[in-house]
Amino acid sequence: MRHFDFSPLYRSTVGFDRLASVLDQALSSDVTQNAYPPYNIEKTGDNSYRITLAVAGFADSELSVEVRDGQLIVTGRKAETEEKASVLHRGIATRAFERRFQLADHVRVVEAGTENGLLHVSLVREIPEALKPRKIEIGSGKAIEAKAAA
Repeated sequence: MRHFDFSPLYRSTVGFDRLASVLDQALSSDVTQNAYPPYNIEKTGDNSYRITLAVAGFADSELSVEVRDGQLIVTGRKAETEEKASVLHRGIATRAFERRFQLADHVRVVEAGTENGLLHVSLVREIPEALKPRKIEIGSGKAIEAKAAA
């Protein structure tokens, strides 16, 4: 088990209280999560991303994309069917899966769709106006004292 000391991080940052728990969760989930189904994460623009999962053999109705507690959760459950033919070799995995992705603040899912056996999930980061950088005017100390007295 890996353990990291994040105390130096707290000495030089303000407002990143959640960062240590997010990093710890990401490091521990990589060990426990299997590699099925394979996926890609792409940056498609300055504030846009796309996650692509290989979901060959799954119908759209057998897939679920959900955002809960800051996580994108993609699940696949194959519908039960009676096999008519005996299969000599099964190389296409259609087992049930659940894949989780930790989302950063202000990232939301725009759309999800399948094409050629791939599930594409488009994401966008929308920074609220209050969090965007803004210029602060520097005034004289007298103006500040006058506002405080009022």
